[in-house]
Amino acid sequence: MVDLPPAAGFPDLRAAAPFLAAAVALYFLVEQLSYLRKKGPLPGPSLVVPFLGSVAHMVRDPAGFWDAQAARARESGSGLAADFLIGRFVVFIRDSELSHRVFANVRPDAFHLIGHPFGKRLFGDHNLIYMFGEDHKDLRRRIAPNFTPRALSTYAALQQRVVLAHLRRWLDDQAAATNGEPMPLRVPCRDMNLETSQTVFVGPYLTEKARERFAKDYALFNVGLMAMPVDLPGFAFRRARLAVARLVRTLGDCARQSKARMRAGAEPECLVDYWMQETVRETDEAATAGRPPPAHTDDEELGGFLFDFLFAAQDASTSSLCWAVSALESHPDVLDRVRAEVAAVWSPESGEPITAEKIQGMRYTQAVAREVVRYRPPATLVPHIAGESFQLTEWYTVPKGAIVFPSVYESSFQGFPEADAFDPDRFFSDARREDVAFKRNFLAFGAGAHQCVGQRYALNHLVLFLALFVSVADFKRDRTDGCDDPVYMPTIVPRDGCSVYLKQRCASFPSF
Repeated sequence: MVDLPPAAGFPDLRAAAPFLAAAVALYFLVEQLSYLRKKGPLPGPSLVVPFLGSVAHMVRDPAGFWDAQAARARESGSGLAADFLIGRFVVFIRDSELSHRVFANVRPDAFHLIGHPFGKRLFGDHNLIYMFGEDHKDLRRRIAPNFTPRALSTYAALQQRVVLAHLRRWLDDQAAATNGEPMPLRVPCRDMNLETSQTVFVGPYLTEKARERFAKDYALFNVGLMAMPVDLPGFAFRRARLAVARLVRTLGDCARQSKARMRAGAEPECLVDYWMQETVRETDEAATAGRPPPAHTDDEELGGFLFDFLFAAQDASTSSLCWAVSALESHPDVLDRVRAEVAAVWSPESGEPITAEKIQGMRYTQAVAREVVRYRPPATLVPHIAGESFQLTEWYTVPKGAIVFPSVYESSFQGFPEADAFDPDRFFSDARREDVAFKRNFLAFGAGAHQCVGQRYALNHLVLFLALFVSVADFKRDRTDGCDDPVYMPTIVPRDGCSVYLKQRCASFPSF
């Protein structure tokens, strides 16, 4: 057979193959050497898979991957560990004080909060978590009216109506079940929280059709959070990114409607109303004076910020509600004390919602809520990117471009006596006052300039759910081996989805 010469204008690939192989080998070598240089004395893999690093392990078994990072950091005594994910060098931080150093240095020349390793591509540009300095302070000042006692009281009534409607549905579904199977609560809790967030944040401005589309888009977003970050048609990450854009537009339209309603002098009925009430006043004053509108008052930008609230409230609350049910069922003494405290101030037969004053008076139930959040922090990690090299310790400097992962989960088990035990008295007992003594280890809501602005709302929601749930339902966990092992969905939840048997407890179901 006669060998034909290569076609004119085309290189001989066989001749080029050794050079291509050498170039690829050189790239892999440079990548390995760069990783080892950045890793320095930190514990971590000596060799990493080219470009991909440990991403397969992280996607396949997130809990196992992060447990391995924590074990390296703990066993080395450094509080730090290193790894490599999709071309990025990463640093895991177990030590609480080192986590505080990151949280206290969120600024352009130090750390940038990202919320997710590929968050900026996913969440878009108008996002509270990417802001710095005075601009960030100004926006938080505008957000403050959303969480005053008056606003929280408004939300409490809305929250209770939604929670009770879903509890009624859960009990009816369990009673109608003919196979005697338990009910996994994770998805019902997620659906309840989504409706609660929609109602509390933008209540009267979403039509039923918009709520259905909203729920589908949020489900796409959740799947994309846990998927490989491939931004191409047909991939979950692309579907999630497009879903976020639609959600932001929908929320921006809600802000527009709220502005019109607040400008007409209506009373606030939801979170966006409290926000827009002051925004409209400032915008109108600027227009009268011939000035441009204040920053962060554009409808689409506001939609992005509202999406931040939704993201922060939705999956974190789903996690906390599931862990709360599991913890109460496994600690009957705690359950009895919560039921007694609630019964002293409210009855399902009263026909009235639990008032804000009564919520504040339920000190033990509040302690239970705080212990749930400590014991199982919903968002276990708070990723940041190093905008510049940063000396984190006397002996280690985080290199520019590294993704750092402060672990609030690991911090929750440092300092506190018998930290592995679920013990609400650590936040209730005046003698112990562990909430004060070990405040720097309670990082579930973050710290520093980006500490969660809605933490009072989040804790109120958990307290209200606990009070209503234990009052209207008897429940028993369907306990199996490993059922309470944490899995990422994307926040941590019990492996079995918190499966329970439910039965109505109260003589007549609340209605108000």
